[in-house]
Amino acid sequence: MHWLRGTPQNNLIALSFALMLVVLWMLMQGYQGFAGDAQIYAFQALARIHPALSTDLYLQNTSQDQYTVFSPIYAWFIGWLGLENAARAMTLFFTAWLFAAAWRLAAGIAAGAVSGANGAAWLGAAFLVIAAGDYGAAGVFRISDSFLTARLPAEALVITALACYSFGMMRLTAVTSAAALFVHPLMALPGILVLICLWLPIRLSLIGAIAGILATLGVALAATTLPSAGQVFTIMDADWLEVVRERSQFLFLQLWSMHDWDINVRPLLYLIFISAAMEEERIRRFCLAGLIVGSCGLAVALIGCLIGPMAVVVQGQAWRWEWIACLLSILLLPATLLRISCDKTCGPLCAALLIGGWVVSNLVGTACVLLALLVWSQRMQLSRRAVRYLQWMALLSAVLLVAWIIYESVGRGSMALDKIRNILGVRVAAVALFGLLWWWLRGSRSLWPALIVSAGLLIASISILPASFKQARALGSDMDASEFSDWSSAMPPDSTVFVAPARDVGSFVWFTLRRPNYLALDQSAGVVFSRATALEIRRRSRVLLPLTDPTWKILSGIRRHAARLKDTAPTRPLTADSLVQVCSDPRLGFVISPETVGFDALRHTGEGAWKDWNLYDCRRARK
Repeated sequence: MHWLRGTPQNNLIALSFALMLVVLWMLMQGYQGFAGDAQIYAFQALARIHPALSTDLYLQNTSQDQYTVFSPIYAWFIGWLGLENAARAMTLFFTAWLFAAAWRLAAGIAAGAVSGANGAAWLGAAFLVIAAGDYGAAGVFRISDSFLTARLPAEALVITALACYSFGMMRLTAVTSAAALFVHPLMALPGILVLICLWLPIRLSLIGAIAGILATLGVALAATTLPSAGQVFTIMDADWLEVVRERSQFLFLQLWSMHDWDINVRPLLYLIFISAAMEEERIRRFCLAGLIVGSCGLAVALIGCLIGPMAVVVQGQAWRWEWIACLLSILLLPATLLRISCDKTCGPLCAALLIGGWVVSNLVGTACVLLALLVWSQRMQLSRRAVRYLQWMALLSAVLLVAWIIYESVGRGSMALDKIRNILGVRVAAVALFGLLWWWLRGSRSLWPALIVSAGLLIASISILPASFKQARALGSDMDASEFSDWSSAMPPDSTVFVAPARDVGSFVWFTLRRPNYLALDQSAGVVFSRATALEIRRRSRVLLPLTDPTWKILSGIRRHAARLKDTAPTRPLTADSLVQVCSDPRLGFVISPETVGFDALRHTGEGAWKDWNLYDCRRARK
């Protein structure tokens, strides 16, 4: 089946598969607006339009905005469509691009490996929609975010480059790889390394990876022991390190939990199994390349975190290379399951164990994949009696998986309807339904099944559409900004603002008032790239101690929660004395609070959540 070049029946089946992906994406993910890091990237783009925002502490020193061309492109679309529409349109465009490229990549790798490689590629793309796709630590990063960051277009470009390589289009591979570097270097680098491993002999790639690890170790040791080397490779001092560890603990592998290590090691185990089970040289090379890059990234990141730590390695975040291994393991797993299920010795059991590795969370899932590896490696030595036992074990494993799914989806039922789609059982049911439809359409010789499925999926997508794009709040509209014109007209464009108590992570000041934040949680995201920013974040948090505890100390909060310690009151009411104390810092321009403490406060009289809140001018408080 070739896209748009086959018979009408094949084209209609391809349309059915595409609509399946659309429905699955809307059910499993949907557009999440300005969740996660989307606000940070939106602020970077908005600062291109409103230059006064560039005085914000987040952008004053070195930040991630200096390493990407994404912000000016995003800013151009904001000027054309507005912030909300630009974010939504770009998210949908790059998401569709990513999954289309993932389908082509899976088809290119699996060509000739299984009958109907395009069908297996559709299954791989569907699994990419349904699977969590997490990598790194603390649940911060995943493949194909449902909100707009520079990671999304960079992932689409990298996957496109790999797909082009799989079809022999080398010039387009080079162009898309270079473009990805300009969009997000940290996400593009592992893709380029995988391409290098595919181009070189595997033995030479492995030698190069080991040499890179040893070179990182040597540089880290030299930087910590030799003064001359320490001047070239900066070592994080105690003050800088304290802020970075507290704000972004996921950067340091020694702080990862067992669950974090589990989700990063499991894709590597899947790649080992796929390379062992699939006989095609192309599949093996892709698996080994992903395995080398992912393992090398973890090793480099661990060295940089433990020795020094060396700033450039911590900032480079080599553990992000794991996303390539995660991507390849997800895309190639369906084709692998189709292949090994035909093996009459231990194929069904290994298939059940591999599915269990995805279904069952924590270390039990990893144990399933390891057991599948062990059984598959011994399949040639199995006797007929052992094969019979393994067939019964496969049936027992399937029963246990079903029982686990029922327990997860029913035994831990959720009261909220919007959480149902995140329950593990629903994801498994989605995989089963997609697989059944794929099998039915693939074997059909008539137009009617594909036509019925396409019509049903189209109706379903239209019905689900409103709920999938529902957002909790809007940001940055001119209507919202005009509502607070009374406050905005009283504040210079480059004056900093602090909200006490904080009502969000800083978005109200950035997007509605369009003023720099004095101190907010999102503002502290770039402390790893600048020592000056980290120290200023800590200084400002000390200034604000009369009003609030530091919100950027995430690691301490996690440890208090793990120890079940009772948190002290994080915020304190504004008083006249505390206002004078915090306004003693000349870098604080205005304070917004619901408390009335004098100083000729400007009360907001408009309707809504901010009604009767007061704007305090620190210039008056300092007098």
